[in-house]
Amino acid sequence: MNMLEQWLSKTLNRLNLVDSMEQLKGFTRLSYSEEEWKAMDAFTEIAHEMGLEVRMDEAGNRIARWNPTPESESLPAIAIGSHLDTVVNGGGYDGVAGVLCGLGAIKLVKETKKRLIDPIEVICFASEESARFGISTIGSKAMTGLLDVEGVADIKDATGITVKEAIESKGLIMEQIVNAKRNDSEIKSFIELHIEQGELLQDANCDIGYVRGIACPTRLTITIKGRAGHTGTTPMGKRKDALVAIAPLITFISLTAEEISKTSPFPLVATASTIQLYPNVMNVIPDVVHLGVDIRSIDDHLKSEMTQKIKEKCTFLEKEFGVVAKIECLVNESSVFLHPNQLKKLQVIGEGMGLKGLELDSGAGHDVMNMAKRWPASLLFIPSKDGISHHPEEYSSIQDLRKGTEILAKFVLQEASGSK
Repeated sequence: MNMLEQWLSKTLNRLNLVDSMEQLKGFTRLSYSEEEWKAMDAFTEIAHEMGLEVRMDEAGNRIARWNPTPESESLPAIAIGSHLDTVVNGGGYDGVAGVLCGLGAIKLVKETKKRLIDPIEVICFASEESARFGISTIGSKAMTGLLDVEGVADIKDATGITVKEAIESKGLIMEQIVNAKRNDSEIKSFIELHIEQGELLQDANCDIGYVRGIACPTRLTITIKGRAGHTGTTPMGKRKDALVAIAPLITFISLTAEEISKTSPFPLVATASTIQLYPNVMNVIPDVVHLGVDIRSIDDHLKSEMTQKIKEKCTFLEKEFGVVAKIECLVNESSVFLHPNQLKKLQVIGEGMGLKGLELDSGAGHDVMNMAKRWPASLLFIPSKDGISHHPEEYSSIQDLRKGTEILAKFVLQEASGSK
């Protein structure tokens, strides 16, 4: 390992609060938990050691800032950020990689001794994962003014603790979270680095991924209402079996999404991902089935096309099986395209470094999707071994973390006013 890789390896352990990344049960740092807060405290300690100023905003986000000159204090920052919370028994790279490489980028920039004026920030967002409350990116939503504070306050976790109670257990005040919203003039641009959580980079033998956009979901609940009856006494030809009626839809969703993707410039994915069956009794014909469907593409028209095809298929199934179908749209978020000029700049920098890059889309949400609604924003991916994520075996190499750190540093130097 070179010196940067040694620093990254040591700091990766510190942010994860371990001596080794080999953790059989992975990492569990849920939103606004003691574990998340301890990791954020480690971030604060590391940032102070690097000579950065650190503050916590009203949502619990930690913001580490380097002001190269006194006049930098009033200037908008070039911001880098991600998160430290995890899912239950998750990996130690999802989110952490972005925070780590952000700190590493400032370390490299400071070591160049070049004269800068623009301040640089590393933002450690609170509560990015939805694992605890079913709500994602609370910290970045608060920073961008997109959080419905009243709407989320009473949502409970599995143990009955509300968002409000969890937040206020950390010394914060729920009603004051609105004050975490930053002014447009505070940030010049934002960039997030993240592990890919997929296999495209690995399969293409690429060093870095340049993300065009984030495929926010359309989510449907499809309810099929049939008629219950005794499994032993109801003739096959007299049945209105809700499960039999909905079964063809599951395969239809998968095959149709694949077909649309083959003929479209942007990929589409669709998944029948949840199912509830009633009465769920061995000797009773299924009466009601609820099917949850998740549809994603950065092309919103493709999501609409897929939704329409599902509706048409449900109409056919009603007639075919004598059931009643109801479709409820739970979520229909517009997908987010990231800043094209920043994307091009990053590609030029990567090519100049000799990195093999791939332009791709993100099927998962990240804090950058909120930041992009307020400021020029971009997202970089580094490879994930075998695409494993949200699992103890999640892994990205120190070499890939170093490459990510170096491209971030070069981007900051290029973007910073007064760089000489």
